[in-house]
Amino acid sequence: MRRCPSCRAAIGAGPWRCAACGWQAPVVDGVAVLAPDADAAGTGFDPDQFAVLFDLEAGNFWFRARNELICWALRRYFPDGRRMLELGCGTGFVAAGIERRFPDMQIVASELFSRGAALARRRLQRAEVVQMDGRRLLFESEFDLAGAFDVIEHVAEDVTVLAELHKALRPGGGLLLTVPQHPWLWSALDAYSQHQRRYSRANLFAKLGRAGFRILRCTSFMSLLLPAMLASRRRMTQPEALDPMAEFRLSRFANAALGTVMGAERWIIRAGVSLPAGGSLLAVAQKI
Repeated sequence: MRRCPSCRAAIGAGPWRCAACGWQAPVVDGVAVLAPDADAAGTGFDPDQFAVLFDLEAGNFWFRARNELICWALRRYFPDGRRMLELGCGTGFVAAGIERRFPDMQIVASELFSRGAALARRRLQRAEVVQMDGRRLLFESEFDLAGAFDVIEHVAEDVTVLAELHKALRPGGGLLLTVPQHPWLWSALDAYSQHQRRYSRANLFAKLGRAGFRILRCTSFMSLLLPAMLASRRRMTQPEALDPMAEFRLSRFANAALGTVMGAERWIIRAGVSLPAGGSLLAVAQKI
């Protein structure tokens, strides 16, 4: 079920238009704008970075490896899912990967910032793209699956977002999350990226439990590259001297080599090993 943001009445399929109060969502660049005030006041991310990400994601080993892991987890744990919400879709890179791998999946890709949503609309072929605030989702029991990939660490009210995702899912629905791991890895890059936190496994489990989820699987990733990541972060001590794109400016050889390492790590995870430490966490959960 979809809800009107103005009067909370139920809205049927199709355009975002409320028969009860007459509200209708404006459409900008093919995107229904459902929370314009939140877009204008949005914090937690620099919208100028969307154009940079749009150009580099497809060629960077980390974004490609994360997509492979997400698509594997979707197929492994939720093979019957047919309707999915991605919260904080950014430029649509993850949703585009899911579109290719799961041609029957109906995807709603939501993004707080209209600049990111417009780029996602350009990238995606079939998905519906909406501008929406994850702290006030307009869905109830609507989706088989939901995903938020390196999103909730940007939001002060992360437990509220998890509760909203729980509400948006049908009974027994599945949730996939990726988040940055280990508070001791905090660096100037986290501050630059407007992260609110890095997660410990215990902290993430507690918040998922409070929101009404049970954990099916949790594993670290970026594990084999953790020593290199730690060394890099320890050099990032002065925010004013930070070059946030340095880790993305890789030679073709380095990018391929790091992609190979991530491929080996993915093989370990697929074999059933839940890695105990790494730069990021993948959590697979189910609505109770």
